[in-house]
Amino acid sequence: MLPQLTHIAVEAGEAILSIYDRSHPVQVQHKADTTPLTEADLAAHRLICSSLERLCPEIPILSEESSPAQIEQRDQWSRYWLVDPLDGTKEFIKRNGEFTVNIALIDKHQPMLGVVYAPAIDTLYAGCAKIGIAYKSNGKGQRQLPLKSRSLAPFRPLSLVVSRSHRDSTLDPYIERLRQLMPVSETPMGSSLKLCLIAEGAADLHLRTGTTSEWDTAAAQAVLEAAGGQVIDFHGKALSYNEREGLINPDFIATGDRVFDWGQCLGLET
Repeated sequence: MLPQLTHIAVEAGEAILSIYDRSHPVQVQHKADTTPLTEADLAAHRLICSSLERLCPEIPILSEESSPAQIEQRDQWSRYWLVDPLDGTKEFIKRNGEFTVNIALIDKHQPMLGVVYAPAIDTLYAGCAKIGIAYKSNGKGQRQLPLKSRSLAPFRPLSLVVSRSHRDSTLDPYIERLRQLMPVSETPMGSSLKLCLIAEGAADLHLRTGTTSEWDTAAAQAVLEAAGGQVIDFHGKALSYNEREGLINPDFIATGDRVFDWGQCLGLET
């Protein structure tokens, strides 16, 4: 099913770029939670939902832009699509290219399939966690490269990916603790590209404190786990979906090294 999902993600990315490339500024609204909403978010949402309904009409869809009534139905689902039509709307508005289309298949609270497409740089990441297949390509599926996360290595600085637009000060004590143990380099990045960098072995770690929603992480988590990495909460449990009353994730750790004891390193109670 990955080829069909990648095709849908790329089509949505093209719809986003048709708005992104206009000469006049994008009109921005704000939702009740103050997060920004643009015409591109809605265009991608409509395209993805209609395409997924044709592909698998029996599987329900939960999108960031779904209606409240649709969102309320999710507790009845064990298998469903989880979609962020435009992850990184702030990056889209800033025009820095670090925004993505995210599509994931959730089964029994875990992301099984994931596709992340960054249309501004024509880069696609796809993964199937169940069978451990993950790859990177362009939007046409050319130049496919297998993804493999990396283990920590002696004498190499820890490469930490941090949020470009949502850096939280509660992260600072954890970073300081890491710096006491090893050299640390920081790379700011927007959207799901943070986890994708870890999946391709270009970074080691992303720590996230503060608010994220389930649609922000699911697709990239599937890619990262298929590439050999993991996404866990601060208690060491795999980040799960549709198990909490709301759609807000707990604080979490995304890493390419499953063996390293991050809980002990960060002083967490796991």
